[in-house]
Amino acid sequence: MAKKVTVISTSIRPNSNSELLAKSFAEGAEATGNEVAFITLKDKDIRFCRGCLSCHQTGKCIIQDDVAPIMDAVLHADVVVWATPIYYFEMSGQMKTIIDRMNPMYPMDYRFRDVYFLATAADKGEDVFENGRDRTDRLAGLFPKTTLKGSVYCGGVTGGGEISGNAKLAEARALGAQV
Repeated sequence: MAKKVTVISTSIRPNSNSELLAKSFAEGAEATGNEVAFITLKDKDIRFCRGCLSCHQTGKCIIQDDVAPIMDAVLHADVVVWATPIYYFEMSGQMKTIIDRMNPMYPMDYRFRDVYFLATAADKGEDVFENGRDRTDRLAGLFPKTTLKGSVYCGGVTGGGEISGNAKLAEARALGAQV
């Protein structure tokens, strides 16, 4: 049965390696008949959470920016895919900010059950991805009905587009095809 897949590319860099990894995942998911919404945070107006907690009473954020439609896409997806560059052993600031802004969703009857994590980094060490993987696993834990189903990490890519031709793109495509 076809699933609704929401892929969120959190890099704002042109020709981003993590976005190319995310696009490969999306291609795999689409090739097997799934409906894919690809969201990039490039050119989006996403402001920081103010910590006012009014969303706990209203179910929506008081900040008027581009987060509401992104949150809606996540809320109604069967599968959510996060793609980020790793900076200083951590997910991008943009990814952390969008996660913070999804605070109104936590008590909602969200649809997604499967979460995937895709990441790239300049450093080649597998330990580079441990913090990002841990945070994503914890993010999945905030939504008790979800599971971190899979991940792809590609180290050793620094410049924009440097991931082109890398075997990790095929790995991401194959993971997307398994959704």
